[in-house]
Amino acid sequence: MAMTDTEFHQLADEMFNTIETAIENAIDEQDADVDIDASGGVLQLEFDDGSKIVINKQEPLHQIWVATKFGGYHFSFENGQWLDMRTNAGEFMPFVQQSIARQSGIQVSF
Repeated sequence: MAMTDTEFHQLADEMFNTIETAIENAIDEQDADVDIDASGGVLQLEFDDGSKIVINKQEPLHQIWVATKFGGYHFSFENGQWLDMRTNAGEFMPFVQQSIARQSGIQVSF
């Protein structure tokens, strides 16, 4: 059964909130510097070196897109998981966790 727009936004917003909370906790614990900008279906993380990770909702496709300095990734909801359909990067949350660590050295836990 296809996901509705409402279900898509609910799932995506929950993930965005989880990511924001984890980063805020990591900032406090690791004395890290991350600017978080969440607006209009986009979550942008900017690190001290000026690099960014941009996570945004693609409502028409019911996908979450992630842009890192290493590449772009498209996650679709399949069998109860958000999976990258372009590059086989795996599941969304572990991927975001690894990308933040790889790009900024900040360890976050969800």
